[in-house]
Amino acid sequence: MAEDIWKTSITEIGPGKIKVRGYDIADIMEKLSYAETVYLILKGELPTKAEAALMNAILVSSIDHGASPPSVLGTRTVMSGGNSLNAALAGGVLVIGDAHGGAIEQSAKIMQQWAARGEGRSMKEVAADLVDWLGQTKIRMPGFGHRLHKVDPRTGKLFEIAARYGFSGRHIELCRAIETALAEKTGKSLPINVDGAIAAVISDMGFDWRLGKGFFIISRMPGLLAHAYEEMTREKPMRKLGPLPYEYDGPPERGMK
Repeated sequence: MAEDIWKTSITEIGPGKIKVRGYDIADIMEKLSYAETVYLILKGELPTKAEAALMNAILVSSIDHGASPPSVLGTRTVMSGGNSLNAALAGGVLVIGDAHGGAIEQSAKIMQQWAARGEGRSMKEVAADLVDWLGQTKIRMPGFGHRLHKVDPRTGKLFEIAARYGFSGRHIELCRAIETALAEKTGKSLPINVDGAIAAVISDMGFDWRLGKGFFIISRMPGLLAHAYEEMTREKPMRKLGPLPYEYDGPPERGMK
């Protein structure tokens, strides 16, 4: 029966035929970059020149951030345990969550909701109300501030590329206004980090905020692969990983009655 047919609008396949969003895969292989193809498969249409450049910048920006992030430790730990490459990569991806890799999604959700409410108002006014709401609800604005970088070098470059192509919408405007409002309200410098910048850009591209973690995963996977391979080829199995040494603070030695 027709209602039992599983339908998809993403890829059509048949004998000798593969069409992604209606475009022949052989044409895509020759004419589109990887970043453009990611845009196509997620959005359903080809990107503009500006969107292609920004998608490329997004995918490059979060490719790796050293050996300390939880997803890298997860990947290396699984590999160190003597598991397969795919298990190590899966282990790293499974570590990605709201606290690590989730800020793009969280920030985009807030910016999309508040930008939609702010029709007819300046983003400066919207940002001021948003920061007041953050203070009242005790919510920390995701995508601002960084544990390592006082100024995230990736943020400026992403916005520079956006400006170069004349690509700047309400969400990028709101993002910048939030940075200013946070400084004015809190007296602290909380610069936009790469997650906040990506959140603003993908929002202006029209992507649903629920894809936020997906952008981080697509970007970070090559980095995780490199760490998994390095762990496999350079390190001994079952090695000590993570913050060492540790200190035990549980109950003292005790016996059973």
